[in-house]
Amino acid sequence: MTGDAVDVALAPVRAALIASAEADAAALLATADGAGGAVAEARERAAELVARARAEGAANAAAVLAADRARAHRDGRRIVLAAQREAYEQLRRQARAAVTALRADPGYDRLRARLVGRVEAVLGPGATIVEHPGGGVVGSVPGRRCDLSLPAIADRAVDALGPEVERLWTR
Repeated sequence: MTGDAVDVALAPVRAALIASAEADAAALLATADGAGGAVAEARERAAELVARARAEGAANAAAVLAADRARAHRDGRRIVLAAQREAYEQLRRQARAAVTALRADPGYDRLRARLVGRVEAVLGPGATIVEHPGGGVVGSVPGRRCDLSLPAIADRAVDALGPEVERLWTR
């Protein structure tokens, strides 16, 4: 909300405060009518009330403007974070797609054999090894598991980028 919009929005509040102050001043003047010192005092009091009402109106406008600015900042930050999250998720999807495409590669059997060898090296030769639906293998022994599926390998590669992934939205 712009300063002009805030002024417009707060105009009724200011008008009500000023009207109230003027009513108070008029009441003071009416009771002081005829007494010279009392009239001067009433006018002074009326001027103070009007000045206070104007100051309160300005303070209210400043508070509304500050709240609007803070809300706009939060909204902008939320939008930026959502865009960054979407870029990150898109990178993750692309990495998974690229890695799972290796199943169609003529060298996939050699890759699979290397993954099986790695599972056996980690879990031992008695590990139960199964083919993952997305490619690669998953091995297990009681109490331990080794996931060398292609989607898991892609996810670990993206995770390993760490702060480097910020280049997606800082270029």
